[in-house]
Amino acid sequence: MHLDINLIFDSPHDWLYRQKGQTKLDNSIIEEFLPRLVQALLGHKLPPGIHLGPVESFSAIWFDSSLIRREPGGGLSLRQKAQDFALSLPLYIRASHSPTFEGSLELRTNLAYIATECKTNLDKTMFQEACATARDLKSALPLAKYLLLCEWLDMKSINTGTTPTDRVLILRKAKRISAATREKFSTYQGRQSLKGTYLTFLRSHPYREEVFQLFISYIDQFLSQETLDEETVLDQGYF
Repeated sequence: MHLDINLIFDSPHDWLYRQKGQTKLDNSIIEEFLPRLVQALLGHKLPPGIHLGPVESFSAIWFDSSLIRREPGGGLSLRQKAQDFALSLPLYIRASHSPTFEGSLELRTNLAYIATECKTNLDKTMFQEACATARDLKSALPLAKYLLLCEWLDMKSINTGTTPTDRVLILRKAKRISAATREKFSTYQGRQSLKGTYLTFLRSHPYREEVFQLFISYIDQFLSQETLDEETVLDQGYF
């Protein structure tokens, strides 16, 4: 992290700071860390075949064909969404107009039962986009859960109970540094004068262990859910 800050803040070329998002220079390693964390703490609870990590997950299905223009498998098409981290299972789909599956079309996708999007700074636009992704995911897979992880909050908090997003976790428990300060980072002189301030800001807001514990606890609860049958429901008296 400090190496990236030195590279960006000490560069006399302002384009490096402006393009740091595209060049991935200041991105965290959260996406790479999460699979290791979940495997280490919950690996013994994971069902066989579960994939941990980034994945292209199933989002929607449609058939691109007509009575006149026939296509193999009815023109079966899939829309997929890249998930930063997920607990997923592969899914193989085969479609044909024939009961013996002649001229069939076969596609492969993944079902993300717990999907997580990772953001450095979470603003309102990003949150709305994530909610749209969560809505698509749950329309296709109603039992799926969708989480948002961010380092810094850059918006007013919203009650996630009114949205398709199940939980927003703020890894540093802090708001993003003010826009007035960030504006000064766009010039070499501004970065040099405020580099110490920025480093102090980062060091005073480290990643919080208890937030990662919440993340693990949420996944653990999901893995511990019991499948209900009629006898279980009647014994409990609710479902």
